[in-house]
Amino acid sequence: MKNERVTEDVINEAIAGNRLALENILLDVQDLVFNLSLRMLGSIPDAEDATQDILTKLITNLSTFRKESKFETWVYRIATNYLIDYKKSMFANHPLSFEVYSQDIKAGVVENTNDLLQGVEEKILGQELKLSCTNVMLQCLDPTSRCVFVLGTMFKVKSKLAGEILDMTPENYRQKLSRAKKQVASFLTCYCGLTNTGFCSCEKRVGFAIQSKRLDPQKLDYQNLEEVKHNSLTNYIEAMEQLDEQATIFSELPKYSSTIASKQFLVQLLNSPNMDTVRRNK
Repeated sequence: MKNERVTEDVINEAIAGNRLALENILLDVQDLVFNLSLRMLGSIPDAEDATQDILTKLITNLSTFRKESKFETWVYRIATNYLIDYKKSMFANHPLSFEVYSQDIKAGVVENTNDLLQGVEEKILGQELKLSCTNVMLQCLDPTSRCVFVLGTMFKVKSKLAGEILDMTPENYRQKLSRAKKQVASFLTCYCGLTNTGFCSCEKRVGFAIQSKRLDPQKLDYQNLEEVKHNSLTNYIEAMEQLDEQATIFSELPKYSSTIASKQFLVQLLNSPNMDTVRRNK
């Protein structure tokens, strides 16, 4: 479904170098790009950096949009191609696997003392850890499988469209999605207490997470993110689908507003040399 703000006329004006149209496009897609980046990269700082990089690429490559596909599809393609090959993230430099993560879970239990909790409720810290852990868990998948999984289960992109985005056949996409689902579901069934079958508990892991500097009670990044208001992303992302009984955790993940300083970044971008690229190619 076409976003009401980004009509074909707005896209044409943006391609021609109209600053207001370009700004409207960036404001319209930045939440989508941020949420996709967060799931793909696993940390808020890396998602913020990647979001700015991708928005810049959208502007500098806007002249290549030939309207052979929907604009949303083109945005997805630019973003996913960039994120699959992203090498600057924490987890790109320190790769995870389900085996390594499972060993960490088995070893990671420390008593939640008052000193560690620093006056913050255990329940609040457990929720913060849940949101962080869910994104980190996805990093156990290789980048392509992670992208397939995120598009298929969290953004609910249909196989034909996903294949177009990732340059693979719908059949190949469905096969990769099925394998990724099985990997994630197998891990969750064994280890994640949120599925009612695994032994791990977010709240029980709080002390270990604080001690190992993975969680700071005085800096709860996920609690401070602003959730996207209902329906504000529905033109790009439908409601999340439940993976299966072992993976309902993913159906509960919120969608967030982009954390980049929108106006300041847009002003800088629209006044940068990248705008010369748009003008030269219009």
